[in-house]
Amino acid sequence: MERVKTAPGPDAAHAFRLGLIAAAVLGVVAMAGLYAAGEASLLLVGFLLVACFPVYLVFAAAALSVWLGYDKDATDLRPVYRERERRRG
Repeated sequence: MERVKTAPGPDAAHAFRLGLIAAAVLGVVAMAGLYAAGEASLLLVGFLLVACFPVYLVFAAAALSVWLGYDKDATDLRPVYRERERRRG
């Protein structure tokens, strides 16, 4: 039995966008909570925001893309052929 491949539609694109916004808000709220609780200094929160937050968003985007069907595997690859230019002689 062959696996049926369907492309993600506009609902998946909306869910991906909403998921990334939710992940970003969650990350910012977590950093603000750490600062408000006195567990992290302003310098540490700044470091987290500049150095760790973008990496966190990449991992969140990767998880969302797999969950929503944007992931690709080796069966999705197609050979690419380039036409050779003909020499005029």
